Amino acid sequence: MRGLLLAAACIAWAVAFAGAQSRPFEDHVHPSKVFGENRNYRIFLPPGYATSASRYPVIYYFHGHSDRYTLEKYDDGKDTVPKIARFVAANDVIVVSVDGYVARDYTGFYGGAPWDVGIKGGDFDFGKYFHELVAHIDSTYRTLTDRRHRATSGLSMGGFMSLWISARYPDLIGSASSFNPGPEFYTGDKGSRMLWRPKDHVANHTHTMVRLIHASGDYIGQYHEETRDAYAPSDVDFEYRRDEYHRHWATSIGETFAFHMRAFGNSALDNVPVEWSHDDPYHQFRVWGYDVEAKGPGKAMVSLENVSQCSMRVSTRQWSPDGPSAERTIQIRTAPLYTAGKPYLLLDRRFDGTATGRTELLADADGRLSFAVDGAGHQLSFAGQGCGAEPPVLLPITSSDFLRATPGAPVTLPLRIYNPRNVAQRDIKLRIESDYPTVAPNQTEIRLGEIPAGGVVDVSTRIPLTFTAGRDGYARIGLKATIGYDDWLSSARDFSLLVEPDDIQAPAAFEVLDGRTHTFAVFRQKGNQGGGSILQRTVTEGSGNGNGILEKGETATIWVKLPQGIDPFDKETWHRAKVRSSSPYLVEAADIQEEKQREWTGAQSRTSLIKWSDEAASGTPVRLVLDCESLSFHYTPDVRYGSEKLYQAIQLHRHHLNVIELRVP
Repeated sequence: MRGLLLAAACIAWAVAFAGAQSRPFEDHVHPSKVFGENRNYRIFLPPGYATSASRYPVIYYFHGHSDRYTLEKYDDGKDTVPKIARFVAANDVIVVSVDGYVARDYTGFYGGAPWDVGIKGGDFDFGKYFHELVAHIDSTYRTLTDRRHRATSGLSMGGFMSLWISARYPDLIGSASSFNPGPEFYTGDKGSRMLWRPKDHVANHTHTMVRLIHASGDYIGQYHEETRDAYAPSDVDFEYRRDEYHRHWATSIGETFAFHMRAFGNSALDNVPVEWSHDDPYHQFRVWGYDVEAKGPGKAMVSLENVSQCSMRVSTRQWSPDGPSAERTIQIRTAPLYTAGKPYLLLDRRFDGTATGRTELLADADGRLSFAVDGAGHQLSFAGQGCGAEPPVLLPITSSDFLRATPGAPVTLPLRIYNPRNVAQRDIKLRIESDYPTVAPNQTEIRLGEIPAGGVVDVSTRIPLTFTAGRDGYARIGLKATIGYDDWLSSARDFSLLVEPDDIQAPAAFEVLDGRTHTFAVFRQKGNQGGGSILQRTVTEGSGNGNGILEKGETATIWVKLPQGIDPFDKETWHRAKVRSSSPYLVEAADIQEEKQREWTGAQSRTSLIKWSDEAASGTPVRLVLDCESLSFHYTPDVRYGSEKLYQAIQLHRHHLNVIELRVP
């Protein structure tokens, strides 16, 4: 009997071993200090791994909603896993499938929210965990450990994670791809999480290769097109593919992984950038050798722009992309770029200041400089060994995300040229040009005499431009500012502005809620079958005496009545507005974020709480553009993608613009 049992055990082991050997992957666990537990991962190794001494690049794959590292929840392992295995079998690459499981958030299949990216999250930092996983993989397997040979990819929420993690750690990851990514989720420290939309932070990827894949039948395809529109005009090495496919899925995996193989062969990804930009919602972060700590209450996005050895721009926002600055003390310790023990002069021009501050710094034994600024917005430069020949700088033309211009009449852009050197600069030329046919003139140039050390010259009135607009929403216009200096040198910067459509109309009706309670007829989407109905919503918003007039010391929301929303059933309904104004007298006190109804993407409707500034002069008329968003699940049941029916309704959204005038009481 004992012999029979031993023989049976041997047969069982042999069958299990043969099954394991036939699987194209291995499932493992590793200890995580970040989570205080063992974490799972699935790894696909190339067929020659066991018999070679070679080292391999790695693609880290992030799964979507309700799935796990096994990548089998949605398709029983019949599609994604075989596609990855087939690619690895034919290419010298390792693929690691990361587990986004958070027990607290997996309450059921459609309740399985991975990656801890909710507004109340922050208990589980998958960014820090990613560092742990990379360290484990690099120490356990034969990998190539530089950023060029490390990539991220993912589907849906995992597609968001691929873009977010690579944007957070650009010095760790050389290339990122994203299949139909979730458009926005919350990131940052617990208690001060901020909405992160990849389209608002494209500059984080300036030194990363990025690929976006959009399945044509994907229900959130409009968001992918908006993300593409943000990346396409940027300096990012960006690829885009639109697959004819009937649902939200990871299409063209082989072709996309081949994109990463091209990135692995791109030696330019080995270079530390001479200049870079980075946005970060965390109070402490490290990027490209710089250590940053931002102390202060509440939420803030810290932005480091155009960082080079001799200059940088530092600012904050209470919300992205268009929030005001935040109360912060920002301590920065640079990378070791300077001569140890040598003095440097820090020139500090506040965006809202009239003078340039000067502070003596001393490079430490590692060749690093340390200094602190507040969150109001600063143009910084250094004078000292290795620095002092910086070109003149075009200061920000707006404190918002984009300058919004009106069409038809000449517009003077708020252009200010700053001299970041500690000596005067002379014979400066500024040329503004555009390839857009809706800009006139398409090129204009002026000459400046002298800009004193740390000085600013305002040339706003010297370059009037006229814009031509259509009738459908804001239109982006690309411009280039080229500054000529030191006889033959020049420095060029691209920037964008938005042009209003022609003939914006007054709303059918609007209501100001300054502490008032009001009941509105609102549209409620039905869901994946399209359609919807009108419901009554009672809200109490703003703070004040409730007389429907925004007065000093009060806050208010503005609701607009739309005769017709984007959905056929959305008629004569009310929508809270995002309020935009070029007047310094009107302040956006808060960005109201509400998850879009029945959308399941994490996307937020963003509207405004407004107030008058303390400097608002009584009787002053202020023009407000009211931007309302309407939603629809558009479903055409007889549309087919090849032989497949449309899998689910397409989520659409549209912005409606109206204009009103309020007077400061």
